[in-house]
Amino acid sequence: MSATADHAEERTNPAARLGFEPGQVVQEIGYDDDVDQDLREGIESIIGQELMDEEYDDVADAVVLWFRDEDGDLTDALVDSIGLLEDGGNIWLLTPKTGRDGYIEPSDINDAAQTAGLSQSKSISVAKDWTGTRLVAPKR
Repeated sequence: MSATADHAEERTNPAARLGFEPGQVVQEIGYDDDVDQDLREGIESIIGQELMDEEYDDVADAVVLWFRDEDGDLTDALVDSIGLLEDGGNIWLLTPKTGRDGYIEPSDINDAAQTAGLSQSKSISVAKDWTGTRLVAPKR
């Protein structure tokens, strides 16, 4: 695919920048009525199947974790997410942007990730109201 086609896909599918690939199993945690439906549909379009819900009981290639300040302990949520991942998988932590309800300070995200044993690799704007932070699980 050409670089121009890649950029065109990024404009039409917000999930294109997240690095998902066809055939991946992606588990979604923290779904609520405030999530970005276009982003969810974009991920499903790329992977070619629906996102697995919180009841999915096998390992996933990646986890999409929607998390807001009032959702509890972020470190606990991240530790739980690690247990769901295939070796070498990653977690996309999706949090409300600055000024939105449920906003979480980047330093709190960094602290929780380090405590959970995750490495933070990048943060990007993934939707109008959401920021995505890519967290990489340690190799087992």
